[in-house]
Amino acid sequence: MQLRNLIDQLTAQFQEAGIESARADAELLIADCLAVSRGELTAAAILDSGALAVVSGSILENILALAERRAAREPLQHLTGKAYFRNLTLKVGKGVFVPRPETELLAQLGIDALNRASAAAENPEAVIGADLATGSGAIALALATEVPTATIYAVELSPDAIYWTEQNFADAVAAGATAHLRQGDLTDAFQDLNGTLDVLVTNPPYIPVDMVPIYPEVVLHDPEMALYGGQDGLDLVRAGSQSGLRLLKSGGFFAVEHADVQGPSVVELLRNDGWIDVVQHQDFNGRDRVVSATRP
Repeated sequence: MQLRNLIDQLTAQFQEAGIESARADAELLIADCLAVSRGELTAAAILDSGALAVVSGSILENILALAERRAAREPLQHLTGKAYFRNLTLKVGKGVFVPRPETELLAQLGIDALNRASAAAENPEAVIGADLATGSGAIALALATEVPTATIYAVELSPDAIYWTEQNFADAVAAGATAHLRQGDLTDAFQDLNGTLDVLVTNPPYIPVDMVPIYPEVVLHDPEMALYGGQDGLDLVRAGSQSGLRLLKSGGFFAVEHADVQGPSVVELLRNDGWIDVVQHQDFNGRDRVVSATRP
């Protein structure tokens, strides 16, 4: 099949299945199967010449089979086995929450706070950050790779998720990151680090238990442990706040992601817990996404 026709066919298939990013998903899926970049793929389709112009044989069969699974709303990242987050390529699959682009805001706030702490420290290598409920490790490893002088800790409870997290941490540590992963609960994690952290970030489960996510990929494939946060969705936000007060130094930076409708509730929650400098931050869609605060 001509490459340009294959892209068009998968795009139409995905559009019919209700996938909003139909063409992007078609190109990314085909590119992954052909072991080329998306840019190389689109260039080959436009030129309609060269080794990539025609797709056939077992490669074509594999692409069409994976396309059927994507049309059934299996996440693209599960099909390719990878997810992109800032400068990272992460291993993901069944059992781990796929990182979202909106969460890059939380990572950026943590990176900025680590850089401020490093600039103010006599020894930048003594600066410590941590990520609670790290999932794939996306946030923690963004911090560790983009602020390489800092030491970053992360904790994840789910045994299904940590299968993937361990692989991502191993890759980052092999590349020189100073990052440490533990399995455990964010409510009592890092007792040996109490009062020592400069920065703490968390993207906990925050969907209310009675709320059904609108995307089939989330309902059918994201682990429930990574989604639901109690009756109002804020149980783990409350726990994260208390852990932050325990773990951070005086003046330490805390940031937590939440659903766009939860901003006022999270601001009130943190202020009631005694945090100062409580600030609401909006994501690239202009929606309330993260609240940051300072430990008094």
